Amino acid sequence: MRSVFIVLFLLTMAHGAHAQQVLVARWEGAITPVAASFLEGAIERAETENAMALVIELDTPGGLDASMRKIVKAELAADVPVIVYVAPGGSRAASAGVFLTMAAHVAAMAPTSNIGSASPVQMMGGAMDSTMAKKVTNDAVAYLESIANDRGRNADWAARFVEDAENITADEALAENVIDIVARDRTDLFAQLEGRVVELPSGPKTLRTAAIQVEEFEPGFVTGLLGLIADPTVAYMLLLLGVYGIFFELSNPGAIYPGVIGALAILLALFALQALPVRAAGLALIALAVVLFALEVYVASMGLLGLAGVVALVFGSAMLYEPGADGMRLGWEVIIPATAVTGGFVALCTVLAVRAQRRPKATGLDAMIGESGRVSQVLIPGVGGKVVVHGEIWDARCAVQVDVGNAVEVTAIEGRTVVVRPVDGA
Repeated sequence: MRSVFIVLFLLTMAHGAHAQQVLVARWEGAITPVAASFLEGAIERAETENAMALVIELDTPGGLDASMRKIVKAELAADVPVIVYVAPGGSRAASAGVFLTMAAHVAAMAPTSNIGSASPVQMMGGAMDSTMAKKVTNDAVAYLESIANDRGRNADWAARFVEDAENITADEALAENVIDIVARDRTDLFAQLEGRVVELPSGPKTLRTAAIQVEEFEPGFVTGLLGLIADPTVAYMLLLLGVYGIFFELSNPGAIYPGVIGALAILLALFALQALPVRAAGLALIALAVVLFALEVYVASMGLLGLAGVVALVFGSAMLYEPGADGMRLGWEVIIPATAVTGGFVALCTVLAVRAQRRPKATGLDAMIGESGRVSQVLIPGVGGKVVVHGEIWDARCAVQVDVGNAVEVTAIEGRTVVVRPVDGA
């Protein structure tokens, strides 16, 4: 019985230790499926460990509507206080970040941060006619207003963020009841959170953050890798690196290393692209460009196939990502230099490949064609004779008679016999 009490005591102590812990998850960048996976994992971890609260330090230009809604759902259903803190100074909660901030149990901002510009066009992407734009705008307004009303925040400003793409400072957001706290840093934030009561699905909870233990929530290996490479520009560059490697391997069979590096780069690019809003048509055009570049090496097209490949690459690059979502664009300042370098690379490889194909063979029997030798036994038409080529004695035949000591040139090889012709007037 005594051991049971000891176990219960230890469990109570462990529970209390976790209850005095605040988990901090920092996200800087676009709201993508990677962000959704990371922040959902942070909320789940905070619930599992029964942490006092989860602080999400946020700095985002916005992102994808689907990813934003997944995070908002997790915030609204969380049975642990979720504090979204737009920090450090100079950070922003734009577009999708507005929804994440207003969905938190406590919304906080650093003094020099800003919030707003939640136009649905920025999150949905793609060209929309007036009717469709009105529908998605009304949907976003209703969604953000419902979040604001649920959290007791200013629903009028929620509508203005969406309809008018308004943007305000941290002090203005506090004055307009958009957020709850303006804090200089974490210490200031925890001091202002002390004693605040938040409503959870399981009931009210009083925050005790005066003397708190902070634990950083770090992404796992896969999430960290995706976060590193799931940048539109990085993923695109990996894709181009893969194209270079595969093309070089095709134009120089047996090089091995370019092919291996290219294949790894393409696999990493595809891994990253699964977390980005990719258009199938853009990928198809880039794949077509690779095929055209490969054909340029083997088909005498006078550069037309290579030019067509460059055009396909330009259009494929421009169409690779869905337009509109903040942080998800691939600018022309990236596309034009990248395609120019690719075109030059393909042209150089094509020239080198053509030169290699026209270069005389340096090994094997075919390498003897064009070599000179000396007659060691009289060459008689229809009978043959012997010649010495590279210090080796060969059976030979010739269309005319050539006496011993005269020079000959190898014109063909037939089995073990070389066909020669006289040179030097022999």
